[in-house]
Amino acid sequence: MTILLTVLGIVLFAVGLLVSIAWHELGHLSTAKLFGIRVPQYMVGFGPTIWSRRKGETEYGIKAIPAGGYIRMIGMFPPGKDGRIEARSTSPWRSMIEDAREASFEELQPGDEERLFYTRKPWKRVIVMFAGPFMNLVLAVVLFFGSAMAIGFETQTTKVAGVTNCVIDQSEKRDTCKPSDRPSPAKAAGLLKGDRIVAFNGERVSDWNTLSDRIRATTGPVTVTVRRDGEELVLHATLLENKVLKKDADGRVVQPAQYVSAGYLGFESGREVVPLTFGQSADRMTEQLQAGVESVLALPSKIPALWDAAFGDGERKQDSPVGVVGAARLSGELMSVEAPPQTRLVFFLQLVVMFNVSLFLFNMLPLLPLDGGHIAGAVWEAIRRHTARIFKRPDPGPFDVAKLMPAAYVVAGVFVCFTLLVLVADIVNPVKLT
Repeated sequence: MTILLTVLGIVLFAVGLLVSIAWHELGHLSTAKLFGIRVPQYMVGFGPTIWSRRKGETEYGIKAIPAGGYIRMIGMFPPGKDGRIEARSTSPWRSMIEDAREASFEELQPGDEERLFYTRKPWKRVIVMFAGPFMNLVLAVVLFFGSAMAIGFETQTTKVAGVTNCVIDQSEKRDTCKPSDRPSPAKAAGLLKGDRIVAFNGERVSDWNTLSDRIRATTGPVTVTVRRDGEELVLHATLLENKVLKKDADGRVVQPAQYVSAGYLGFESGREVVPLTFGQSADRMTEQLQAGVESVLALPSKIPALWDAAFGDGERKQDSPVGVVGAARLSGELMSVEAPPQTRLVFFLQLVVMFNVSLFLFNMLPLLPLDGGHIAGAVWEAIRRHTARIFKRPDPGPFDVAKLMPAAYVVAGVFVCFTLLVLVADIVNPVKLT
């Protein structure tokens, strides 16, 4: 059964990957057709074509390697200064530029002169190139809000999962009571497993962070109101001071572990799947986007540790970059763990959400051959033309993005090397669920 669930997780992630890529390319396709640009091909994947069908002027298909996708638009780059599409040069850099220019005019047909990508106004080209990443962002937001509000996340609650027998300094990292240990205030007050704390010292509480903060800020006699068997009971406890793990402003345990003196009741909080409100979902989604931006910016600094994890004896950290293979492996591992079905579903959807957020952020980098590189070229063209109009200079014409193709090949080479490094690390030293 475990093997079947693992395979199911991998297959589901592969489907999610293909849908995400197809959705991205649909953004480019729909806006390109909206602005009258001819699109001969819409493909999901790379390599040999597995299936394709022509509808109208566009061939739609699926290729063998699900590592990306593309649409082919006519006239991505303008002709050279001499107006020629095809030329030859002994310079290898110039040959790259001319090859890119020639490829952008493949399948040019009579009547396409007014349907070329580069002839569209810069703002239209920005929309066409931005539409792909934007579709990934939309999909990520929809999946996140849907799963967060309809199902929710496993979180600590005010329900009592267990009561400690004695007061143990948490820095000692032991579970067994010693004769010298003081009795737990919770046990002395009569708190039982299954109770749900609904008020602390007369003030209603509904979430764990609020209850935890109030307990930590209090020592001495208090009242604890619990719901037990449908009835509310008021218990009396005397909170003691104890060394406990330090938490940050969001209620998360600070890493590496630090300890502070605080009020102590002595019980283990339960965990339940709790749906989020719209506001809570928006806050969580914002945090995820911020974390995504920080992760992209931190990628160069993580390469040495990634190399050590792939080819040395380094530890693969939980925040290490993960590729498609690693994500599929996590999805398979996720489906095989012992957890409620809704919990596994939410974590799987979050994996797809993170993948789409990554697609959005990577493609927005202002580097060719990424979408952000084409957006930057269109914006620069708009600035040049607008400046020329202000100073009554001749129109400089379209910005020749093809001239940046040598740099694009360098960027592509760096991405390929990084992808291969992540692939090796995902195979020999994968990130695992904790």
